[in-house]
Amino acid sequence: TTSILHNIQETNKTMLENEEENQKKSKTEIRNIEINAGNKETSILEDAASSHKEEENERYERLKEGRPVPATRLSRAFGFASLGVGLAAGTVAGMASRLVGSASSEGSSSQSVVATDANADRLAESLCRMRGAALKLGQMLSIQDESLLPPALSRALKQVRQGADAMPKHQLLTQIETQLGSQWRELLHSFDEVPFAAASIGQVHRATVANWDTTKRVVMKVQYPGVADSIESDLNNLSMLVTMTGLAPPGLFIEEVIRVGRNELKVECDYMNEMENQRKFKNLVESDPILSQERFSVPDVIEELTTSHILTSEFAPGGTIDKVSNLDQEERNRIGRSIMRLTILELFVWRFMQTDPNWGNFLYDIGTGTTHLIDFGAAREYSKSFVDGYLRIVWAAANKDGNTIMDQSHKMGFLTGEENDIMLEAHKMSGFTVGEPFQTDGAFDFRGSSISTRLSQHSSAFLQHRLTPPPEEVYTLHRKLAGAYMLCIKLGAVINCRSLLEEVVTNHTFEDGMAPPVTRLEKANS
Repeated sequence: TTSILHNIQETNKTMLENEEENQKKSKTEIRNIEINAGNKETSILEDAASSHKEEENERYERLKEGRPVPATRLSRAFGFASLGVGLAAGTVAGMASRLVGSASSEGSSSQSVVATDANADRLAESLCRMRGAALKLGQMLSIQDESLLPPALSRALKQVRQGADAMPKHQLLTQIETQLGSQWRELLHSFDEVPFAAASIGQVHRATVANWDTTKRVVMKVQYPGVADSIESDLNNLSMLVTMTGLAPPGLFIEEVIRVGRNELKVECDYMNEMENQRKFKNLVESDPILSQERFSVPDVIEELTTSHILTSEFAPGGTIDKVSNLDQEERNRIGRSIMRLTILELFVWRFMQTDPNWGNFLYDIGTGTTHLIDFGAAREYSKSFVDGYLRIVWAAANKDGNTIMDQSHKMGFLTGEENDIMLEAHKMSGFTVGEPFQTDGAFDFRGSSISTRLSQHSSAFLQHRLTPPPEEVYTLHRKLAGAYMLCIKLGAVINCRSLLEEVVTNHTFEDGMAPPVTRLEKANS
């Protein structure tokens, strides 16, 4: 009996232990199920977040369809004539309003009467409708410091900077058929007839092409009809209007802006030339190990879908780079320093620069941290003699060497030698201001420096006292430099720029017959 009881007790004990073990196993299984469910939920959330990031990266605005682009010289001339009549009527209305109004008009100029809000809106609306050379000139003027322009004109040019409406569908399809043939749709797997971007001379569409057993995403830039053939007449008409109305201050040397714009547009309207620019830039970027390491990239061109008026490239994912200002400081610094390095290499090493500083030409892919560079219609080369002289000016500005700045400025044609003291001082101080990012051995705070404000203060003297327009190369060069600075300000970049410039100066071969500048790197090497 004792043995039986003992066995029963042992059996019960074993059963209890087994039950406890089973309960533990059940709890463990339940916990595992909960963990797996949690992991699965986390995975779903992460996938959703990743998908959201992709959507954020690839989100784009579908542009509204606008009025047809005037495609003949006659229709474009009529557009300018209508604008002229509208400006004249607006000026008369403005003068009448002043006469009737109680406020005194004493001391007001004819320019202030012409540059009314109504007239500025007329100008902006006409430029956006005409596209082409008219819109391009407006965008060139819009990069001028706002404090130098009449307030109404400055406000209107902000509208111009945002680009044009889309051309009507029938005009788009006719242009594509003219360029690629009546069977053009057979060359594509799909084509979005609604553009996601529009600029001065063309608009951009998404498409896909067959790539073996898959499809490949591409973008197609389609040029507005009649733009290339009307450059001369457009700029002549616009020059006459701006001169007669006084909408642009005399110190802008508007005739020189128009001349440079004319040369730029003739090149930009040839998309076959842009294809070669893009390929060259792609090779240059890939040849620099640091830019490659920092994930800077240029998409390939699809040559079989490119003509003089249509350019097709690989799709580059990402959003405009100004949207990344919410990233951490380290990443923003990485991007900002890479952009400054790229700008310095373009001018002083490659002597081949993409001169359009539009933030939309830098696409940042938040998933990979890649910066895609696009739009090379405005790329241009610089002569060795110009680069040698300009590098001396920049290095002098980095070292606050006023004598060298002024000597080189006279040699290169920035100054005539007849300028008054106000202009000479403004020229030197503006040089010092531009050189500020390179004057410190430490990190330069672009946003905290208020550098753009000080540049504006010096620039106002140029319009009043400048005796000659700057060298032709400067129009595109300063536009790009200003764009690089503004982008670093937008990013809030705090970076060391001097080391970038010092490396270039140390390795640069000057061919101007003058002794090269001495840098700390050279002293250290010697």
